[in-house]
Amino acid sequence: MHTPEPKRPIWSRLTWFVLLWCGGVLAIAVIGYMLRSLFFAG
Repeated sequence: MHTPEPKRPIWSRLTWFVLLWCGGVLAIAVIGYMLRSLFFAG
């Protein structure tokens, strides 16, 4: 018979991927907003 593979929670990996993606998008948005405010201020 097929040996049972250790179940890896796919939702945890998906959650980490989504969190990292959202974090990157938020970081880019914040940096862009800061740079735009600096350019407008200057």
